[in-house]
Amino acid sequence: MDIHSQKILILDFGSQYTQLIARRVREARVYCEIHPYNAPVSFLRSYSPTGIILSGGPSSVYDKDAPAIDRGIFSLGVPVLGICYGMQLIARLFGGRVARSRKREYGPAVISVSDSGGIFHGLGKTPLKVWMSHGDRVIRLPKGFRVTAKSKNSIAAMKDSKGEIFGVQFHPEVAHTPLGRKIIENFLFKIAKCSPTWTMGSFIESAVSDIRKKVGGGKVVCGISGGVDSSVAAALVHRAVGKNLTCIFVDNGVLRKGEADRVYSTLKKNFRMRIKKVDASARFFKRLKGVTDPERKRKLIGNEFIRVFDEEAKGIKGVGFLAQGTLYPDVIESVSLKGPSATIKSHHNVGGLLKGMRLKLIEPLRELFKDEVRELGRELGMSEELIGRHPFPGPGLAIRIIGEVTPGRCAVLREADAIVLDEIKKSGLYTEMWQAFAVLLPVKTVGVMGDLRTYENVVAVRAVTSVDGMTADWARLPYDVLKNISARVINEVKGVNRVVYDISSKPPSTIEWE
Repeated sequence: MDIHSQKILILDFGSQYTQLIARRVREARVYCEIHPYNAPVSFLRSYSPTGIILSGGPSSVYDKDAPAIDRGIFSLGVPVLGICYGMQLIARLFGGRVARSRKREYGPAVISVSDSGGIFHGLGKTPLKVWMSHGDRVIRLPKGFRVTAKSKNSIAAMKDSKGEIFGVQFHPEVAHTPLGRKIIENFLFKIAKCSPTWTMGSFIESAVSDIRKKVGGGKVVCGISGGVDSSVAAALVHRAVGKNLTCIFVDNGVLRKGEADRVYSTLKKNFRMRIKKVDASARFFKRLKGVTDPERKRKLIGNEFIRVFDEEAKGIKGVGFLAQGTLYPDVIESVSLKGPSATIKSHHNVGGLLKGMRLKLIEPLRELFKDEVRELGRELGMSEELIGRHPFPGPGLAIRIIGEVTPGRCAVLREADAIVLDEIKKSGLYTEMWQAFAVLLPVKTVGVMGDLRTYENVVAVRAVTSVDGMTADWARLPYDVLKNISARVINEVKGVNRVVYDISSKPPSTIEWE
C-alpha cells in the first residue's frame, strides 16, 4: 500500500505544540504534514487528506487580524479536529460565540466526559485529566453542535451532529494529558478511518523507488558530516544507487576532537562505499573571520559546504545530484509556517544552498523526525555506534562558540567538549541524554590558579533530555558528574577558569545556543 495514500493534514496557527501533534500522529503510524493555516483550499483538495487537524495558537478568534481558514475546508468531505484555538475558530465560523474567560485555564485540569463515543471512544464517561492552555472559551455552541465534555470553567469538547467535526479545548498532544494519545488515535482510526501504514520498512521501499526514479543512471554525491542524519541519508541513497554514490566527508575545522578520522574510518568500514575525505578547514575559517552573527555563521558554513561539494563533484564524471540529510524539523524551524510567525533559525541544509547550483538536490529524510531517522538507520542495519550518537549540528562547533570563530577558540572548545562527553559516558548517562556538549562564551572572568590571578574563558555545559528534539528539558546531572566535568575542564583546558551549567528548557530556549 502507498504509505502516502492516507494523510493527515495539520494546519498551523502558531502553537508551540504543533510539532507535537505531528509526532503523535506519526507515532500512530499515520503519515502527516504541517502546513500554514492559510493554505488555499485548492491546495488542500490536491493534497487529498484523510483528515484535517487545526492546531492551537496564541491569537484570539475575535481579534481584528486573527488567523482564519476558508470555510471551504469543511466541504472537502473529510473529518476535522480543532485543538484549542482550532476549536474556538470552528465555533466562531459556524455561528457560535467565543469570549475571554473570566478565569483562565493554564496547566492541569479535570474534564467530565458526557459522550463516550467519537474521540472519547473506549474512555468511558469518567473524569479525565487533561492539559489546558487558554484565556478564551466557547460560551455558545454553533447550531448543530453539542457539548461532549466540560471542565470547571469551560466547554472542553464538542462535535457536530454528523460526527464529522470535533473540537477540544485542551491539548491531547502533550504528555500532561495522559489519555491524549488515545484521543488522537480515536480521531485517526475511528473517525478518519486511517490505517497504520507509516512504517520504516514501507518508507525504505518507497524512498528507494523514488530515488532510483529521480536519479536514473546518474551519479550522486552525498555530504557526510559524521552526524546521524547525513550517515543515514548516505546509507539509504547507497541502497538505491549503489556504486553510483560517492560520499564526500569534509573536515571543516569545527568538528569535535578526533571526529574527522573516527567518522571516516567508521563509515568506510560499515558501508564499504566510496568516501572521499577533504580537508577544507582553512577555507572555512577564512569565511568565518570576523563573523559573530549566528545566522550568518549558519548560512556561510552551509554555503561553503555546497561550494566544496560542487568543486569535488566536478572531478566525478556524470554526477548530477547532491544528497543531504535535511530533516522535517529543519524545514519547520527554517520556514515561517503561518505567515506572521517568526523563523527560529535557519538550518545549513535549508538556508545555505547556492543560487544557480548545478547539482539537483535529493533529500530522502525530509519527511522524517530525528527519532524516525534513528529507527530508519536500524532498519538499514547500521551500527548502534553511529545511530546512538548525540545529534551534532551541521555548523558544528561554530554555533557553540559565541562570537568569532577562530582556530584557537575551536581548540579550547574541542578539548572542553571532549571532557564533557567523556565524563557523561563514564557515568553511564550518555544514552539517557538527547545531547550533551560544551559552549564557549564570549566573556572572561577573574580566577586564581596557584598564587596567580587569571582572566580567562567561561565554558557552559549543556545537557538535555528529549524524545525528538522539538521540546527538551535540562538533564538533572548528578553533582559528582558536574564536579568532575568542572574540575577536569579547568585543570586540563588551558584558557578556561570557570564552568557553568545551563538549566534552560526548550521552549523557551533552543537546545543549541546559536
